Amino acid sequence: MSAQLAFIKPCETSEKNLIEQAQQGNKKAFKQLYDLHHKRVYALCYRLSGQHYLAEEATQETFVRLWQKLPQFRGDSQFSTWLHSMTVNQALSSIKKHKSFWARFSPIYEQVELGGDEMEYQALDKHLLKLPERARIVFVLFAVEGYQHHEIAHKLNIAQGTSKAQYHRARKLLQEII
Repeated sequence: MSAQLAFIKPCETSEKNLIEQAQQGNKKAFKQLYDLHHKRVYALCYRLSGQHYLAEEATQETFVRLWQKLPQFRGDSQFSTWLHSMTVNQALSSIKKHKSFWARFSPIYEQVELGGDEMEYQALDKHLLKLPERARIVFVLFAVEGYQHHEIAHKLNIAQGTSKAQYHRARKLLQEII
């Protein structure tokens, strides 16, 4: 029986092992973590930013930050939860940075890119792009990502009532669009 087991190929390295190896500086293990998670990270960044180039920038910055902070991951929560939180923070930071940069050149900042990469979310993404930025961000965080209004208020540095109002505004606008 043990002779048979010797010929069985070891199964793909588990995420936990990849994390441990990447924490030790193993770039191949980090690349595998990237391959496992980059589509979800990009999708979240896209839904929050509403623009492909901002989503790409935020995704890249998220993984740079992940490489820097990975040694701090202790495994107290699931890796995907930790990465999700990091992604939201990075996406919001990228949106804010980009908006303040363009605000110096033009008093009116408009979003221009449309479309979506993931087939199953294409219709949702298309409609979300039509929402005002703050309403879209609150809607995505609350309705799509499952954050509570007090968490959203803390992340966006707004009042909890403002988060609720923006969510209801987004719902009303989406109902009109649909």
